[in-house]
Amino acid sequence: MKSRRNFIQRSLLASAGMAALPSALSAIPLGESRRTIGANDQINFGLIGCKGMGWSNMNSHLLLPEVNCIGLADVDQSVLDQRTEDVYKLRGKRPKQYKDYRQMLEDPDIDAVIIGTPDHWHCLNLIDSLSAGKHAYTEKPLANSIEECNLMVKATDRYGKLVQVGQWQRSGSQYAQAIDMVKSGKLGNIRLVKTWAYQGWMKPVPVQPNAQPPAGVDYKMWLGPAPERPFNPNRFHFNFRWFWDYAGGLMTDWGVHEIDIALFAMGVSAPKSIMASGGKLAYPDDASETPDTLQTVYEYDGFNMLWEHATGIDGGNYGTTEGIAFIGNNGTLVVNRGGWKVIAEKENVNGQRKEKIEAMQLVKPEGNAQRIHCKNFVEAIKANDPSMLNCGIKTGSVAAINAHMGNVAYKLGEKIYWDAEKGQFTSNKANKMIKANYNNGWKLPTV
Repeated sequence: MKSRRNFIQRSLLASAGMAALPSALSAIPLGESRRTIGANDQINFGLIGCKGMGWSNMNSHLLLPEVNCIGLADVDQSVLDQRTEDVYKLRGKRPKQYKDYRQMLEDPDIDAVIIGTPDHWHCLNLIDSLSAGKHAYTEKPLANSIEECNLMVKATDRYGKLVQVGQWQRSGSQYAQAIDMVKSGKLGNIRLVKTWAYQGWMKPVPVQPNAQPPAGVDYKMWLGPAPERPFNPNRFHFNFRWFWDYAGGLMTDWGVHEIDIALFAMGVSAPKSIMASGGKLAYPDDASETPDTLQTVYEYDGFNMLWEHATGIDGGNYGTTEGIAFIGNNGTLVVNRGGWKVIAEKENVNGQRKEKIEAMQLVKPEGNAQRIHCKNFVEAIKANDPSMLNCGIKTGSVAAINAHMGNVAYKLGEKIYWDAEKGQFTSNKANKMIKANYNNGWKLPTV
């Protein structure tokens, strides 16, 4: 262990060869936990990627008295300084700062990490964390490619640590109640499920020239395995979501949340076919790359699922900006973050129109689902029981893989077919798009 630490410290101090370290780190199986965590023990967290959802997740964990934040890792010094003070205000103690997350993983006092980096970093962050003996809470989507999703599941099995994926709708009371209703059969035969996200707040991303990275930003590290490009503010904090190098647009950003609930309720994991149509139809000349308007049709045994998204408008299905609708012969169940309801179908009975099923007015959720999700992760760690997780690694992989399938169909512009037994498409062109694309000397981890 000492020799390994010395190797990593020497590598981190060297000005060259940064890209050589990830494969070396990931290839060394630490796996074993530094200590056994008891039901009443304090649990020390580190945070990788501290700005948006990373901090939101860390803040929710810090509402639990048994959780401490002792390490922050981010490529942006201004973000590190801000979050250091945020932790200090909450707990009265400042965590250590790291510009390279791999240094933080060497701290034996850290039990678990939260991963809040851009999507193209999730795979490296997670597998390095698992191999260093840490449990992990990782933001959705699980990864930026189907290949990475499968590799992360394999790594979780190998290293035996707990992984919670940040699809926190799995911890919402309204979703649990809606899923029970779908599974009860009362809606009748369900032949169509609609999932959608209409995002009126999303305005055009204005075209901006390339520039120098802000002071204190390690832009080379931020790029990591993504293709080398000049720094552009549009591709950095938050807006990275709308560029293929780093993410999959609204399909993977919002889609995984809604698709996850739909597939779980319907008891399926992989479609038979996928086709998609859309493009930059709202803002054709803005700086983003991913489609601002998209319809994707998934064919499963016995039903179809439709995903659709649109930016700049809020007029989504059933009067909601986002949600899932299970359309059955007896009625339609609509669920979203505001609650769930049932719209009854009607039929003629002795000359009168009667409802086939009892309609239900909106049932609002109970509690804060994200905070419940974080507490669920901590309770599972204390019990060392992955079966307690509301959204474990395999659950997260199913949603992410289905979302990536939609993007593959969109990019190819043709209907594609999935071979569930082989775990791949029937088209060679589509199968090439399963692969992760690593650059700048970074290598996909081996597990």
